[in-house]
Amino acid sequence: MSKSLELRFLKAKRATKRGEHVEAKAIYEEILRQFPANSRAKADLAAIQPSTSDITQYIDSAQDDEIERLTSLYHARRFEEVIENGASLLKRHPELLILHRLLGVTYAQLGRMNESIDHLNSALEINPCDVDVLNNLGVALKRIGQHAEALISYDKAIKINPADAELHYNRGNILAALGRRSDALAAYESALKFQSDHAGAYNNLGTLLETLGRRPEAVTAFEQAVRYQPDFVAAHNNLGGALGRLGHYGEAVAVYERVLRSHPDNVAARLNRLLTKAQICDWENIAGEVEFLRSTGVTSAPLAPLRFLALDDDPMRNKIRSERYSVQKYPQQSIPFVGTSKAEKEKIRIGYFSADFHNHATMYLMAGLFEQHDRNRFEIHVYSYGPDSDDEMRQRLRAAVDVFHDVREFDDVQVVELARREQIDIAVDLKGHTSNTRLGIFALRAAPIQISYLGYPGTSGADFIDYIVADTVVIPADQRQHYSEKIIYLPGSYQVNDDRRPISERAMTRSQEGLPAQGFVFCCFNNSYKITPTEFEIWMRLLSQVDDSVLWLLKTHPTAENNLRQEATRHGIDPTRLIFAQQAPQAEHLARIKLADLFLDTFAYNAHTTASDALWAGVPVLTLAGQGFAARVAASLLTAAGSPEMITTTVVQYERLALDLATAPGRLAVIKRKTVVNRKTSALFDTRRFTLALEEAYAQIATTYRTDGPRNDIYVQDTFRPHDNNA
Repeated sequence: MSKSLELRFLKAKRATKRGEHVEAKAIYEEILRQFPANSRAKADLAAIQPSTSDITQYIDSAQDDEIERLTSLYHARRFEEVIENGASLLKRHPELLILHRLLGVTYAQLGRMNESIDHLNSALEINPCDVDVLNNLGVALKRIGQHAEALISYDKAIKINPADAELHYNRGNILAALGRRSDALAAYESALKFQSDHAGAYNNLGTLLETLGRRPEAVTAFEQAVRYQPDFVAAHNNLGGALGRLGHYGEAVAVYERVLRSHPDNVAARLNRLLTKAQICDWENIAGEVEFLRSTGVTSAPLAPLRFLALDDDPMRNKIRSERYSVQKYPQQSIPFVGTSKAEKEKIRIGYFSADFHNHATMYLMAGLFEQHDRNRFEIHVYSYGPDSDDEMRQRLRAAVDVFHDVREFDDVQVVELARREQIDIAVDLKGHTSNTRLGIFALRAAPIQISYLGYPGTSGADFIDYIVADTVVIPADQRQHYSEKIIYLPGSYQVNDDRRPISERAMTRSQEGLPAQGFVFCCFNNSYKITPTEFEIWMRLLSQVDDSVLWLLKTHPTAENNLRQEATRHGIDPTRLIFAQQAPQAEHLARIKLADLFLDTFAYNAHTTASDALWAGVPVLTLAGQGFAARVAASLLTAAGSPEMITTTVVQYERLALDLATAPGRLAVIKRKTVVNRKTSALFDTRRFTLALEEAYAQIATTYRTDGPRNDIYVQDTFRPHDNNA
């Protein structure tokens, strides 16, 4: 609130105390003409009407002067002086409403939220109908993660002043944080009903529409936000992100560049521009941008850590980013476990939480695990907060688990309460810091033991995640310190695979895929943003040295294709030697991969599911093991697949081995035969063996919890008999 506005409120209060209600009424009406939605002016005006008793405490002229001085100090941001002088005044006048209100907002400015809440509650004891205080109390409660209590405060305020747009907006923010998306949507729409130019409501509405998969509507909402508030940088960034996710990369880059012209130091816009250009393989000045990236999210404001993995393979920095982001994003305080028994149960109850329980990479990998779980020892619950679906993988999952919970319309607290009613012992998060995550559920603690698995290839950095599932390749001993969780080291690879995954029997030909009838086929089906100039230069040198060879890539976006073809030309390579594969159903995609001779991996962010796809299809994978989790997944898969000779540690080794295999047909044939044979015998594609190892880990950590033992890293020994996959 501006200083002049606060002084007008003080003037109106004085007039009210002198009994000059006409003058006070005129001041409030003037304020409301300028600020029609001002809830405080509305409430104070209502309080001086003849039909309403005067509930505002008497303030004499001396107190007036002190309050005015404190208000001036507040607007000068001299918060410590406000508190020191305000405390002295409060000792003499403990029932002074305006002082409690002022101290409440001052403590909030200093981040001392508990003291802020105490003063705001004291103000409400004096006047329970002070809408301004109720609103500030809601803000303070939200900042310490007490979302349910904040919602109560906003509900009370709206009951008093139902036409206040700001109250509906703040209530929408709470509902969104609780995961009550439909209710949040209605709250933002109410805010816009009462204030049609509320840029914040449009911005947050757009964010919510994106999470609901309504991206075109989200773009419209963000456009409205920047229309009504042209300098709204966050809304511009959100608009760029929404355009990018719709595939409008050029428009997205233009949005970020507009932001940077007016705010050249905006780190988020610069990072977003870099990542958007990476999606379309636009590498202009990428070296300088990647250098800038090193401090981003580490010393700058926290940003979503997933965005850094493809461009910065430094596990130390990525841990810092995850920790800082988790603290900011999930301030929720866990709900205490009251009366929870640690008595041993007949079965350990496992809860898996995700938005991806449908035809998705997560289910392609995990379907066999759900089917193989030992129902005599474990009771399996699934909590799905993703889209409603009745596709093949959803049907397979429903048939495999004990209980399927559709919690799309549940808020985070309701999901936690449900998990606790079901007495879940171990909650497994399959999303981490990826899109459509609901980590807020884990911040409130859905179960006594919480595990991060599969979805996010790195540390959560969150103190509410107890364990991460890994192996000694993705997290080697010299990188252990860069993970905040205790580590479950599985034998073989951390990545589960479904050894019943179907491969189409349809005969695939090179001509159908646009590949030459003869010649060597290098392939990489990773997303385009994972490709950097480093890999691409190596690939172009390989094409220049291997006659009649081609590079087979995944078709992602026409601009990406054009940029890669232009890069090929710049390296002296005929751009027609780059061939782009259309999207295809999973079983057919697996069948066509067999047409390739060698899968070439990317570096900072390896092939993950795409690498196991290639190995399952019998195609050799060549990788370079980096430093962090995301850069070591393919090495983990190759180790478990019995092909460690395909793991390199330098770009020179990587390029030399690729060239050797492409020019030595006999050696490559041996590798191919080994890849096909190992598919039937290796740990990587032994779902039963993997399940037993994971269940052993679950049993160990459940026992540790039940017996109050210390939580340590767990090393599961490979004592399980290999399973005949009949593959």
